[in-house]
Amino acid sequence: MKNVGIAKRRFLFLQGPQGPFFWLLAQEIGRLGYLVYRINLNGGDQLDWPGKAANYRGGQAGWNRYLDAFLRDNRITDILLFGDCRPLHQAAHGMAKLRGVNIHVFEEGYIRPHWMTMEPDGVNGHSSLPRDPEVLLKMAAQLPPPPRSPEITASFRRRMRDALRYYLAASLRRWQFPCFRSHRPDWPIAEVAGWALKYARQRLHRQREAEALAEVGKEPYFLFPLQLNSDYQIRAHSPFSSMYDAVLYVMESFARFAPDGTMLVIKEHPFDCQFRSWRRFLDRRARWLGIADRVLHVAGGDLTAMARDSLGMVTVNSTSGTLGLSEGVPVFVLGNAIYDIPGITHQGKLDDYWSAPQAPDPAVYDAFRRVLHARCLIPGGVASESAVATLIQSALHRLFEDPAHIPVRMEPGQSLAAVHAAAEVSTNMPASASAGTWRIR
Repeated sequence: MKNVGIAKRRFLFLQGPQGPFFWLLAQEIGRLGYLVYRINLNGGDQLDWPGKAANYRGGQAGWNRYLDAFLRDNRITDILLFGDCRPLHQAAHGMAKLRGVNIHVFEEGYIRPHWMTMEPDGVNGHSSLPRDPEVLLKMAAQLPPPPRSPEITASFRRRMRDALRYYLAASLRRWQFPCFRSHRPDWPIAEVAGWALKYARQRLHRQREAEALAEVGKEPYFLFPLQLNSDYQIRAHSPFSSMYDAVLYVMESFARFAPDGTMLVIKEHPFDCQFRSWRRFLDRRARWLGIADRVLHVAGGDLTAMARDSLGMVTVNSTSGTLGLSEGVPVFVLGNAIYDIPGITHQGKLDDYWSAPQAPDPAVYDAFRRVLHARCLIPGGVASESAVATLIQSALHRLFEDPAHIPVRMEPGQSLAAVHAAAEVSTNMPASASAGTWRIR
């Protein structure tokens, strides 16, 4: 990270995770005496940021010039954003490098649950984390063991509420941002309708799903947890244009090369809300490949338990791969993943993997986890009040871990309110932006 003095640090927030996390984090940074800025790109961003902000209403072509002028005129030193594969965020990353601006990228945790990724410069395929096992072993020798996983609560209802509010606001205020194009392939209204269909399917096929879950483990199996078809990691960091292409690739390889007597369990992502039915798609393709009796589709179930009991786990580049690695299960990565390292994942062809999967080397994976926690992971989440509070504290510590950059040192167990009272610093956040503006439930 570039080293700048406290009076010179100025923070720009771009798009964050749906919900109030970025807004609340910005208030805490502002109360510590730093200047905070925001650029909204759509109506959902406006909803999640109820205070003063700039609104960019142009298209992709004019974004680079607009952002560069904003960085220059406001003397921005740090940019915070969620997901660096979104087209506007990718462009922002490039312009920030030209200006020497620090980039702090948030994402879902590389290791789940209870952790979020906060990495300098980029995540996943853009990460600068070493991929050489010897380098990782040397770095880890100077680091403590990975910390114990904190207990972070999460509410699926809270997560869905934040998403629905965001997409509804983006749709209703679309006229204010006529040029905005989402990085997601589906219209927000289509996703809302998809969730309604998903709940209807769950109720209709509850007995069928229970029967499918009961079949898991009766025969030796490989596990293939699906990612969202809208996941930009598929398009940006893999050879596949969609999750459907990846599924066909895996099923065809399994049909030709997997040993007799083994099953392929394909698990839906819990947030998948497409109109298209994965069950019908998989049944049709399995029959065509002649493996209808060897492919099992499940929509739910405990992913960790399934990974632990499997022969191996195949993924495009999902962080769920770390669940299998933590259990010592051989993992094959189809795309570009931060944990796809010799000694950790299977190195070679998928066709060979089915017969001789390579288990992770415990020493190399332990070294990877030590480096990952020290550099890329912070405790917290976005799906409950306590999780957001923990995440804010963790992000502040990571942003200001250099004592020269924080006006008042935070003691263990000390609340942010106590820090504010001791510091008595000013902020450029509007008076209406009080902590009570957003109620987190």
